[in-house]
Amino acid sequence: MNRISQLVAFCLASFAPLAVAAATVDASTIASGTYTVKVIKVIDAKHIEVEMDNGTDTTLAAGRPTVDFSTVRTSDQLKLSIVDGTVAVFLDLTSH
Repeated sequence: MNRISQLVAFCLASFAPLAVAAATVDASTIASGTYTVKVIKVIDAKHIEVEMDNGTDTTLAAGRPTVDFSTVRTSDQLKLSIVDGTVAVFLDLTSH
């Protein structure tokens, strides 16, 4: 019985990094602040899917009419301010 529990513990420990890497977070649960993110996918001019600096993925929406993601590309690095789960302002750190 002891070997089985050790095997289960080993399997869980082996797959834990994969589960963390694939974690998706609801944008409304992200604390307001400034973050550096990597763009995974541009959904449309008002929505982007990003990878946060802690490895989690989330979909962010523009929080103001002046925020427009149409110039952003996949793999760009952005510095953005999130307020109440939406992007208030962003800066593209990638040189094109």
